[in-house]
Amino acid sequence: MTTTTVPRVPERMLAVEITAPGGPDVLRPTQRSVPRPGAAEVLIRVEAAGVNRPDVLQRLGSYPPPAGASDIPGLEVAGTVVEVDAGAPRWRPGDRVCALVAGGGYAEYCVAPAIQCLPIPPEMTVVSAAAIPETFFTVWTNLFKRGGLQPGERVLIHGGSSGIGTTAIQLAHAAESIVLTTAGSDAKCAACRRLGADVAINYRRDDFVEVVRRETSGAGVDIILDIIGGSYLLRNIECLALNGRLIQIGLLGGAHAPIDLGRLMRRRLTITGSTLRVRTAEEKGELARDLEANVWPLLAAGRVAPVIDRTFPLAEAADAHRRMETSEHVGKIVLTIEK
Repeated sequence: MTTTTVPRVPERMLAVEITAPGGPDVLRPTQRSVPRPGAAEVLIRVEAAGVNRPDVLQRLGSYPPPAGASDIPGLEVAGTVVEVDAGAPRWRPGDRVCALVAGGGYAEYCVAPAIQCLPIPPEMTVVSAAAIPETFFTVWTNLFKRGGLQPGERVLIHGGSSGIGTTAIQLAHAAESIVLTTAGSDAKCAACRRLGADVAINYRRDDFVEVVRRETSGAGVDIILDIIGGSYLLRNIECLALNGRLIQIGLLGGAHAPIDLGRLMRRRLTITGSTLRVRTAEEKGELARDLEANVWPLLAAGRVAPVIDRTFPLAEAADAHRRMETSEHVGKIVLTIEK
């Protein structure tokens, strides 16, 4: 294996590790050896890293990294390529990229499969770039690839003020779909409408099933993108139109629920779901190419943009997790690394 190296890549780096399953306090800054790129990988000097709900689940001990992945949390990074394996011909040291990774993002340096890297869009800050990969990969593969969302279709997006939700609202609006969403306060609903939601439902005050029925004249929605799971399943099915599709991407409300198979059959409904982290580099690379072809022009034109809630220094990752667990955030939480 031949590797091109730029000078002054250190042997050690600051990273944040999970010392034991538990609350935010188990996240501790530490010193680790700087990883080196393997076959068809690059080494990125990280300047910002996104914080995502799966990071919280990993910290709690309920979402372990896949075999071979770093035990350091963090699924998306942005920064500068500093080392390139010979099997990664597209990239050169000095290139500015964001990348989807299976772990290792909460660190000053992170390796990434070259095919999972994307160029940081022109004029975009590194903080915004770090907020792209996990949510945009997830929304693209589920809402558009699996769900087949089309212009003019009605889509219900749960958790509209989350990182996933703010991304899904913008992409669905850009695709000329009719967007309904749920959020936990009037202020969050207003934020969702500013992003392109046609209808925003405060689920703490209003029954989203009744609002969906009213807003669609009883027809229902064509697609639901759901991060809640079990506690919403029956109500989601009530919201679906004939030939509707329910796409499950989270289980905040549990993994189990009874289901009326008769209604499923009569309404010709489809229930599907997926996870992203355990997919192969080749699968993720294909998604990266789709995003670059279909979404990068929207980012460059300013038609969609990551929504940043707050940033924290890397060493304060525990505070970033506390912020996420309040569910008060709108958009993405990002860790920053000063050089």
